[in-house]
Amino acid sequence: MAIRPVFEAAVDDRFCVRKNVEFEFFSGFSDKQQRRCINSLHQAYRKENSEKKVLEISSKSENDLGIALSAFHLTVRAGNGKEYSVESLFQAGKVFEHGGPYVDLLEVSSKAAKKDERLKNSGALVGFLLNGEAFETEPKTYFYDWLYINVLYLHDDLAARLMEYDAFTDIAFNPQKSLNCQAEAAAIFVSLKRKGMLGEALKSKEQFKKIVFINPAG
Repeated sequence: MAIRPVFEAAVDDRFCVRKNVEFEFFSGFSDKQQRRCINSLHQAYRKENSEKKVLEISSKSENDLGIALSAFHLTVRAGNGKEYSVESLFQAGKVFEHGGPYVDLLEVSSKAAKKDERLKNSGALVGFLLNGEAFETEPKTYFYDWLYINVLYLHDDLAARLMEYDAFTDIAFNPQKSLNCQAEAAAIFVSLKRKGMLGEALKSKEQFKKIVFINPAG
């Protein structure tokens, strides 16, 4: 057995509700085993939340929408004409005590960017830098959520399909090891959209921080 979070788009004053769900875990890293875990997690979640429509957001998803919304696949076209994934932008934006941002990570695959040794050997993470804008490390998921939601906002087709769902998972996300989660960011996006606050939240990084983290009641 294992416990993993399911992120719901909130209907109250919050924008995301995390529910920890216990489910039967199948060991192994093959796509087959990962999908068995996803199905098991979703079945366990639906036992108590039958009215909720749940989507796995990762490259292991059986739904093409879930795959497209993975941070490895969700991209934005930059001013130089190249497309960069959310994952690559996130990793390339990290600033450490002894180095960074390592902008050359934009030129490698998302997987390679995430595994670059410099991200582990440059001291403590002290902030983020993207397009000349600096971001603090607090709130802890602030930069990642802001980045993911801004990129998703540019994909009308994906955003429209996402709005059909109420809850989101990422089978690879382990809260004991990681902070940022694409499923959580997706839940915040859906909640902001349903409450008519998405446009206001994306006016600036300061406005996003104020609405989502500092004053979630609006």
